[in-house]
Amino acid sequence: MSISAYGSWPTPVTSELVVTAAVRLDEVRPDGTGALIWGEGRASEGGRTELVRRAVDGTVTDLLGDGGNARTAVHEYGGGAWWTSPAEPGVVFVVDWTDQRLRRRETDGTVTVLTPEPAVRRGDRFADGDVAPDGTWLVCVREHHPSAGGPATEVVNEVVRLDARGPSTPEVLVSGPDFVAAPRISRDGGRLAWVSWDHPSMPWDDTVLRVRDLGSGDEVVVAGGPGESVGEPAWHRDGTLTFLSDRTGWWNLYRWTPARGVEALVVLDAEIGVPAWQLGGSRHAVLDDGHVVFARSSEGFDALVVREPDGSLTTLDTGFTAIRSVRADGPDAVVCVAGSPTSEPGVHRVTTAGAVTTLRAPRDLGLDPATISVPEPMVYASTDVHGAAREAHALYYPPSGTGPDGELPPLLVVIHGGPTGAATPVLAVGLQYWTSRGFGVVDVDYGGSTGYGRAYREQLQGAWGIVDVADCLAAARALADAGRVDPARMAIRGGSAGGFTTLAALARADTPFSAGADHFGVADLEALARDTHKFESRYLDGLVGPYPADRDVYVERSPLHHVEDFATPLIVLQGDEDAIVPPNQSEMIVDALRDRGVPVAYLLFAGEQHGFRKAENIRRALDAELAFYARLFGFDLPADEGIAPVEILGGRSPREH
Repeated sequence: MSISAYGSWPTPVTSELVVTAAVRLDEVRPDGTGALIWGEGRASEGGRTELVRRAVDGTVTDLLGDGGNARTAVHEYGGGAWWTSPAEPGVVFVVDWTDQRLRRRETDGTVTVLTPEPAVRRGDRFADGDVAPDGTWLVCVREHHPSAGGPATEVVNEVVRLDARGPSTPEVLVSGPDFVAAPRISRDGGRLAWVSWDHPSMPWDDTVLRVRDLGSGDEVVVAGGPGESVGEPAWHRDGTLTFLSDRTGWWNLYRWTPARGVEALVVLDAEIGVPAWQLGGSRHAVLDDGHVVFARSSEGFDALVVREPDGSLTTLDTGFTAIRSVRADGPDAVVCVAGSPTSEPGVHRVTTAGAVTTLRAPRDLGLDPATISVPEPMVYASTDVHGAAREAHALYYPPSGTGPDGELPPLLVVIHGGPTGAATPVLAVGLQYWTSRGFGVVDVDYGGSTGYGRAYREQLQGAWGIVDVADCLAAARALADAGRVDPARMAIRGGSAGGFTTLAALARADTPFSAGADHFGVADLEALARDTHKFESRYLDGLVGPYPADRDVYVERSPLHHVEDFATPLIVLQGDEDAIVPPNQSEMIVDALRDRGVPVAYLLFAGEQHGFRKAENIRRALDAELAFYARLFGFDLPADEGIAPVEILGGRSPREH
């Protein structure tokens, strides 16, 4: 019996399987009736986010119906698009993607629009709210855009108060900082906590947590300032406020009261927090009996941990390695969205004793366990911005089978976005798409990634395009030197910030890669600094340097200015509505490479923003990338999947294709 060449293996993990019934699970929250509500981003429905309610008796219903889309555009990345009211069981507050207005949804399905119609379509965007204990008013973040397509400098972010039961004019409570997040009302309704920060900081750099007495107006700074990132404030019945801070170099858990000030609750060389790219996240919950349940990341893997009232810690044996949206559900349990290397994320209830009940099961993929590649942690040698030796981290997924004797598998180096993101050790069918065909895949946690402490995260300060590239090259070379992959067939792929690293790794004469895939990546750092949204408009100050003062560094680091060293075939995939990395970034690099005669393919997807959400586009992007590698690496495409070839062109504008 012949053995198929690496890359051409028959597999049940097709692009159709990737998208069929696929969902992106959003936050999960109790609704006060004993039921749970969670969000499902459904690729089969154009990527819209439905809210799903699971009643006490297990009955599951959609709340929004066709057309509803619980998604906010605050910070462009969104998050915190819906929340529940502890004072009014069953009531849900939700922002719809279409107009960004806030709505109140009753248990009988009645919907009341709470916010005024803005002068500019989607000019007022709402997110990350909290409802007062008496249910009559709420607070949330408002992002105001005075004009359509206006500059980032005119956008205003504020905390506003609204009537929770009918239309009202927003009352501004907090204004002045460049950004605000996580407004939270105390259990007695008398105090407000919130987080703020100013350019050029990002929320994982320097933030401040404040509390205001809503009666007297007196304010106190609880924590934060230069060199400290704080977040995730949460009030509790006893009047205490818990929050996360990385003052020790790790995002750990603290408690504040006016009388005692700040006390440490959990101090570990591990991360409880994650970068606040999206609003409304939760990695810890304080239960009424005094237990605290939190997710912590160590060496790239999550676990659920219980802090006992006496301060001792117990790690629960749940098998989960990727956890988010941890929220109290009763006196002795939490609900969360969690998964493992062999299971996609699901919604689960976990007691403090470690008992797990699955409430929203992952898809039944019907895969033989032997088909699933499980990640191996890698710690390997790389270099810093000065060329000095340092350690880097990655997860390596070997091919889920064996190829012909004498042949080594091709390698796909995967680069996460952010660049403060992280490789996530959870079953991702889109990654298994590659390993089940015979690719080795290495998911790189380069310097700058989250999960290894603030010092590791800050290794990318002033070094974007250097440290990340060095770590990706070093990972590929380490696997090739170990004889695990074919050094002549190594490709690199990444999206957003990972797309920039992909291009930077290819735009050099010593690149080890023979193919690349750029998903909506940055080609020109100057153009990004001039033409991006408010949230990231000063992000490059830390990663590269202040602009335009350090313009020479921007030019030097931009792949667009090194096309003379760019000879590697490239496929570029881009959404035409991307406001974070606009299409002109992709078109600039495509034009430049075609002018030089470098083989390049370009696919522009209509109606897509920063990341593809529609099933047909996710399928086409995956299959086109596979077809691209098949042509370059010399293996056959599976005949039964109907994968269309991808056209590789040169010398023409992408607008002509």
